[in-house]
Amino acid sequence: MNLDDLEDLAVKFRDDANEPETEVRVCMAASCQSSGAAPVLDALRGGCGDKAEGACKVKGVGCMGLCSAGPLVAVAPPAAALDEAVIYREVSPADAPEILASAAPGGAPVERLRCPSDMPFFARQHKIVLANAGIVDPDSFRGYVMLGGYAAMVQALTEMTPQEVVNEVTASGLRGRGGGGYPTGLKWSTVAKMPANQKYVICNADEGDPGAFMDRAVLESDPHRVLEGMAIAAYAIGANKGYVYIRAEYPLAVERLKTAIRKAKRAGFIGNHICETQFNFDVEIRLGAGAFVCGEETALMASIEGNRGQPRPRPPYPAEYGLWGSPTLINNVETYANIAPIITEGGGWLAGIGTEKSKGTKVFALAGTIVNTGLIEVDMGTTLRDIIFDIGGGIPDGRAFKAVQTGGPSGGCVPEAHLDMPVDYDSLKTLGTMMGSGGMIVMDETSNMVDVARFFMEFCMDESCGKCIPCRAGTQQMHGLLDKIAKGRASRADLALLEELCEVVQATSLCGLGQTAPNPVLSTLRYFRHEYEEKLG
Repeated sequence: MNLDDLEDLAVKFRDDANEPETEVRVCMAASCQSSGAAPVLDALRGGCGDKAEGACKVKGVGCMGLCSAGPLVAVAPPAAALDEAVIYREVSPADAPEILASAAPGGAPVERLRCPSDMPFFARQHKIVLANAGIVDPDSFRGYVMLGGYAAMVQALTEMTPQEVVNEVTASGLRGRGGGGYPTGLKWSTVAKMPANQKYVICNADEGDPGAFMDRAVLESDPHRVLEGMAIAAYAIGANKGYVYIRAEYPLAVERLKTAIRKAKRAGFIGNHICETQFNFDVEIRLGAGAFVCGEETALMASIEGNRGQPRPRPPYPAEYGLWGSPTLINNVETYANIAPIITEGGGWLAGIGTEKSKGTKVFALAGTIVNTGLIEVDMGTTLRDIIFDIGGGIPDGRAFKAVQTGGPSGGCVPEAHLDMPVDYDSLKTLGTMMGSGGMIVMDETSNMVDVARFFMEFCMDESCGKCIPCRAGTQQMHGLLDKIAKGRASRADLALLEELCEVVQATSLCGLGQTAPNPVLSTLRYFRHEYEEKLG
C-alpha cells in the first residue's frame, strides 16, 4: 500500500458513510460519561432514527476539553474542528429534540445551552495532539483513516529511510512530553545506532500525578494516533515489538486502545509486512497496578518484565540496556501523538511553533479552583496568566488567585507575581518548578501552602518504592516535620531541619520521585515562607 492507495481507501470510506451535511457529536470521554453522556447519546440517536436516511448522524467522540461543563454535544459539518462547531454544554436527554432540530438544514442554535462562539477556552487553543479529539469516533478505524490517519506511517514506510524519519523528528525540536523534556530525536537516534537483533518501543501511559488526565484523554479520544506514532518510531529505530504500559485505573482508555489495536491488525496496519514492506510491528498492552514510581523508565520496564516496579541506577540507560536487556525506546503518550504530523508536515513545521528551546504545543490539564476545568492544548511559551485567566476563565466566586502548582507532586507552586512567565521547560525551572507531564492545579486565597506541601509530601511518601534510604526515610521525616508545622508545634530549628532534609533528599535519591519530592516544599518556602513562620511556636 502506498499513499495513493490509502487516499483511495479514505475516499471509499467516505462514500460508504453517506455523510450528511451536519453531524451531532456527543463527548463520550470519561469525564462526560460520569456526568451522564450515555443517556444523552441514546436520546439523540433515538430522535435521529425517525429522520430520512443520510439526513442525520449522531456519533460518540472523545474529549472536547471543557470537562467541567459536561455532557458536551457539538453540531458541525463532518471533520470540522471544534472551533467551527456549535457546542452545547450541560446537555440532558430532554434537550435532544431541540439539538436535533438545530442540526437540521436552516435550524437555529439552542442559545440557552450554547457555549459562546468566541469563548477563549476554545478560540485560544492550538490543537496538534488533540486535533482529532472531539471529532473522530475513537472506536472507528474508518473514521481515523477518513481524517488522514495512518498517512504518516505509510509515507515513512514507503518513501523514507529510518534515518530520514529520525532526521525529521530531530529537526522538529520535539522534547519528551512526559516531564523530562529530553530531545526526542536524540533519544531515537541513540537507540537506532545500537547494534542488536531485538529492540523494543514502549509507550509510557502510567499517568499518576494528582489532577493530571492528559494521556488518559488522548487514549480515550484518539488511540490510533498513538499507535501510528509508535509504529513510526519502531520503524525508525529498528524495533518490531511495542508495549503500552497503562494503569488499570483507566478502563475506558484500555478498552478503546484494545479495540484500536484489534482493528489496526485486521486492516494490516499492525502485524507482519505492513504496507507490503519488510517491516513487522506488534503491540501489546501491559496494565500497571497504580504505582506512581512506575512512571520512571527503569521501574516501568521492571514491571513489564514481571518484577517489582523499582528503579535501578543509570547508566546503563534504556537506550542501551532496556527491556530484557535490549535497547529500548520509551516515550509517553503525548510524545507519540506528535509524530504523525511531524512526518506529514515536516520537522521544520513544528520547529516554527513555540519558543527557541521548547518547540510545538503542550497539553495541560486544568484542575483546582478554576472556572473551566478541563483539557487544553496551547503553544509553548503561552503565559500562565493567559492559561489561567483567559483560557481557564479565572477563579470562581470572585475569590483571589494564590498559586498554581505545575508538574504534579514533583513540581512547585508559582505565585501571582510570576504569572506572566512563559510556560516552557526552561522558564519554569527558574521558578523552582517544572512542566512535568502537564498537570496544573490552581489554588485560591483559601489555600494554606503548608497544607499543600504536606499533601504532596504525603503522596510522595506513600508512593516511594522504598529502594533507596533518602527517599524512603527522607519523605517520611519531611512529612512528619510538615505535619508538626501545620499543627503549630514546630520551632525554627524544625524549619531549618526541613530545609536541610529537602536538599539531602534532592541530591541523593536514586530516581526522579525522590529527587523532585522536595519541590513543593522548597517552592512554598521560597514564595510563602511567612505562612510557615506564622505557625512556628
